Amino acid sequence: MNVIEQRSRLQATLRGLREGKLKVGFLGTSITDARVNHNWPEAVMRWFSTAYPHVKFQIENAAIAGTGSELAVFRAKRDITDQACDLVFVEYAVNDPADSGERRIKVRESLLRQLMKSDCDIVLVYTFHQSMYGDMAKGNVPDTVAEFERLAEHYRLNTVWMSLHAIQQVKFGLMRWEEWLPDGLHPTERGSLAYAESVIEFLKQALRSEESYRLPAAREGKTTEPLIPGVWEEIHLLPLEQLSTEGPWLLRNWPQLPWIHELLETSAIGAKVTIPFEGRGIALGFDFGFYSAEFRYALDGGEWLYSNRERPYWYPDTGLFIVNTLFDDLPVGPHELSVEVIHGDSENCKGTRFRLAFAAEIR
Repeated sequence: MNVIEQRSRLQATLRGLREGKLKVGFLGTSITDARVNHNWPEAVMRWFSTAYPHVKFQIENAAIAGTGSELAVFRAKRDITDQACDLVFVEYAVNDPADSGERRIKVRESLLRQLMKSDCDIVLVYTFHQSMYGDMAKGNVPDTVAEFERLAEHYRLNTVWMSLHAIQQVKFGLMRWEEWLPDGLHPTERGSLAYAESVIEFLKQALRSEESYRLPAAREGKTTEPLIPGVWEEIHLLPLEQLSTEGPWLLRNWPQLPWIHELLETSAIGAKVTIPFEGRGIALGFDFGFYSAEFRYALDGGEWLYSNRERPYWYPDTGLFIVNTLFDDLPVGPHELSVEVIHGDSENCKGTRFRLAFAAEIR
């Protein structure tokens, strides 16, 4: 596998450059998050603005530290496709659950299919986690990257293995490891520049070579059938103001996290919320941390099930945007989810803040 795998023409990007206006979106982790001012999208966009000074560029960087593909599925429409992005970079080779298998690739395919509902060009980019070192040192492709490549082949998506380019720079003595990844995950400014270099080289090839212009667009002559059974085709965010509550609740706008516009909040043990939905699944998004409550939930009046979410040492007290997908294989039709706030018995559950950022039905 090469650093750059070009499978299709950047049709929407080329059109935007011709018309003098290009909107570029980013989905990803802390490695892509705009709040880290030296991350790789900064250098990529500086190159764009220098190479095409006549074009007006707009950036929609929707990357969030500590998040993965699953949360992105429920954010893709509002934060990327509704913004009419022409070109979207997706960076989730790290942060997705370590267990490989059908569910992880199903979630990733669900994200890509949400993005493909718009006319944007999609580019997958692969960063590095220390767990990948063993495979890469032997010349092998880590499972998390190989899974994305299966999807890229299926949908004819372009990919850039940024971390392979960076490791090659270390191998050739052009960059020291500690200049790249002092903690094994988060790149320094020098490391981010190495990531950006590989993306810029891809863009140069894709936008300037005659061979690239002759490539088909990603959707031309290619199947749109899912690769994995049970992919989440439709996502609908339910209006929080329409949910039925019992106990003291507040519906409020939320300035604390830029990607949460409003939330439904309580700190009362025993407070309840009822969520009617249709389809085959339901997911809940939260502002989460050590001070967050746990909850119990029941579907259609059935038995109570209990959440017991992991809270690694690096989690904040509050302020981490997470998602819990509770069901995704129900009989299609109307359902009702009952949720009750509890304290939980985990030693890391230090509070009762229940901050519901969204309820989303899966169809």
